[in-house]
Amino acid sequence: MLSVTTCQWMQDNGFDPQAPNQTGKYQDSPLILACRQGEIAIAGDLLDAGVDIHLRNMDGTDALWACVVSDSFTLADALLRNGADIDNQNDNGATALMYASSSGKTAWVEFFLAHGADTSKRSLDDFSALELASNRDCLRLLRACG
Repeated sequence: MLSVTTCQWMQDNGFDPQAPNQTGKYQDSPLILACRQGEIAIAGDLLDAGVDIHLRNMDGTDALWACVVSDSFTLADALLRNGADIDNQNDNGATALMYASSSGKTAWVEFFLAHGADTSKRSLDDFSALELASNRDCLRLLRACG
């Protein structure tokens, strides 16, 4: 059962609280949007209600990718505890690790590596997270993984 706050947030964002797995604008699910917005309580409520954490939006990105956008390690931890795929590849073959690496988000690269992200994954353009590294720290971290 979703909280009153979560139901109101869903309505405010164009979702039906009776259908928490429905998708809206850009095929974002309520969980993806809550994670992108860094809405820890809302996302937690959705997770507790058993929403599908494997839904992907129109680009093939998921809620874990959205956590990187909002810089919410708390939400990313919660998603991984609930079975999120750390190695989900979007429609371009990019993983959240690749996104973090190419964006110079060193703390996120560390996070994904500590949680066992697969560094051998390649994008459709045949790039790895190592090859996409946009700063020295990301490059060093990924090189150390082999």
